[in-house]
Amino acid sequence: MLLSELIQEATGMLREVYPEREAREIVYAYLEQSIGTRRHTHIVEPQYEVSDSDAVSAMEAFGRIASGEPLQYVTGHADFYGRRFRVTPDVLIPRPETELLCRYLLAGGGMSRKAISTDNKRHNKMRLLDMCTGSGCIAWTLALEMPGAEVTAVDISDGALAVASTQDFAEEMARTGACVPKFLKADVLSHPDSSFCQFDIIVSNPPYVMDKEKALMRANVLDHEPHLALFVPDDDPLLFYRAVADWAKVLLKPEGYGMVEINEALGPETADVFRSAGFSSVTIVKDLSDKDRLVVFSR
Repeated sequence: MLLSELIQEATGMLREVYPEREAREIVYAYLEQSIGTRRHTHIVEPQYEVSDSDAVSAMEAFGRIASGEPLQYVTGHADFYGRRFRVTPDVLIPRPETELLCRYLLAGGGMSRKAISTDNKRHNKMRLLDMCTGSGCIAWTLALEMPGAEVTAVDISDGALAVASTQDFAEEMARTGACVPKFLKADVLSHPDSSFCQFDIIVSNPPYVMDKEKALMRANVLDHEPHLALFVPDDDPLLFYRAVADWAKVLLKPEGYGMVEINEALGPETADVFRSAGFSSVTIVKDLSDKDRLVVFSR
């Protein structure tokens, strides 16, 4: 089968679910990851043949995607902060919005710039806590970008912890001397137990999508990604932020600070949660689309 014919047929299938341009981009992405072709291969090599086995596998995959299954679950991985993470339906697919949290923190986060430095020695023994870790994309990114830092990550989902704890960055860790994050099962809606140490930085991308917002979501998210990691009740949409604030009151060092990803519709309300919890320095950070995306807090 010619590659151009495969692209045309697959794009036609996906147009039932996605707009034309997005459908074609998904096709290019899958083929690049599965058989190693590039988006221009069919143009510069119009006679490029795809083997029968690759064509059958590709069409099976595109059938799954056309039924609404996300590309990342079909391929089994997603890219985040320049690295490839393993994903399954037990975890949310990492998103670009969450990369902002990592970038902002690593750039200094607008606070305590002595704590974040490109000098690896300053990361030694620095302790970070990632609450509601999911795939572990935040925990692993911070551990790898801050060699020497000790990262602890918690989640209530056994499936998520199994994914997060088995991400494979052994080669990069050996090269940089980064520490493997510690992944623990914990219910963040409960009070932290005495086994937890004090942390320099606490971060979280908790569930924050209100039930009433389900109507605005695509089926590929609503029908496939874990609701446990996505949704909060309409009558208490900030319950996880109160939990983060409660943990931070107990576990955050006096000179430490925290950072959370937020629902863009609840920026001021989320900031008020941390002010009410006694944090004196609370800032809302906007993303590139000028939407409220992070709340940063310190004592």
